Amino acid sequence: MNRNLRFQYHFEPQKGWMNDPNGLIYFRGQYHAFFQHNPYAPRWGKMHWGHAVSSDLIHWQELPIALYPDQAYENAGGCYSGSAVEKDGRLYLFYTSVSRRWGQTQSVAYSDDGIHFTKYAANPVIPENPLGYSDFRDPKVTCIDGKYYMVVGTGDKCTGKVLLFASADLLQWEYIGVLFEGAEYAECMECPDFFKLGSKYVLMFSKIHEKERAVHFVTGDFVNGKLVNYTISRPEWGPDFYAPQTLLAGERRIMIGWMYHWGKRAPLGCKFAGALSIPRELTLSGNAVQNYPVQEARPLLKKESPYVQAEGNRLILINRRKQKTIWQLPFIETVDILEDTKSVEVFVNGGAASFSYWLK
Repeated sequence: MNRNLRFQYHFEPQKGWMNDPNGLIYFRGQYHAFFQHNPYAPRWGKMHWGHAVSSDLIHWQELPIALYPDQAYENAGGCYSGSAVEKDGRLYLFYTSVSRRWGQTQSVAYSDDGIHFTKYAANPVIPENPLGYSDFRDPKVTCIDGKYYMVVGTGDKCTGKVLLFASADLLQWEYIGVLFEGAEYAECMECPDFFKLGSKYVLMFSKIHEKERAVHFVTGDFVNGKLVNYTISRPEWGPDFYAPQTLLAGERRIMIGWMYHWGKRAPLGCKFAGALSIPRELTLSGNAVQNYPVQEARPLLKKESPYVQAEGNRLILINRRKQKTIWQLPFIETVDILEDTKSVEVFVNGGAASFSYWLK
């Protein structure tokens, strides 16, 4: 297979490495997807924020890099993952700044045109983890019932936690407390997202250092700064889906994930690595989160693929080396497949379960 083969329907950078989607937002008539990016090689390095825009969530145009790691408070790892929010016509990017002296802190940049960004002079806006742990990253800012909240992932190497902050102006942040925690879920809850879906509140986080790279959804009630009366679901089970983020577009809650993984290496001579998943709309079935391709992508779905087999309640994915991965499901009623040049994304029972699979 051509080592520089390109996707048809999935965004990937022209060159260099990409991982987590960042700053997903609909701003001034376009969908914006920022992403973790090393523009100099197809492997992880000091993080920049790449940038792409789309009018239909399927075809993307790559724009110039939005954030360079050019400040003293970014001189170690660079500009790690974060989010975007619009206030009074201005676009704000929140990100984790990583330095040798201060470690992981939270910073902000802003733009009036959505392309050229200025870093806030008083960065970092959250200079330390209130719990003192070194892992303190991936700020996701959202507006719920007229108030701005930020969730940040952390953990003490044993118990993962998501911290909650609040602000009136996006620049001064007050620590509220631990929104959710659990030793059984992660030692650090990466890339958290917090949003309202129907009448429920949903916390989404990615589980670091787990072999299958799990993404969990915690659905419950938001009371006094904590999630209570919750249930936990996991609709995505594939090996090539991690660190998703959501945006609100009209009435739709749309999720996009990183379709690659840390153990994967670009083929020798390939100049780029990593891609974004097909955008998916999130819905609730009871308290369980389901994910299914957005309306714009549904004409691409089909029922059969040489890489996908459904036998009874077993789903079998087959890569180009004829290697099989088998999942046992409670039942299979429907299977919808989005096949691209290098991947398949399989949606079972209308999105109750999904499987993202790189074919290389």
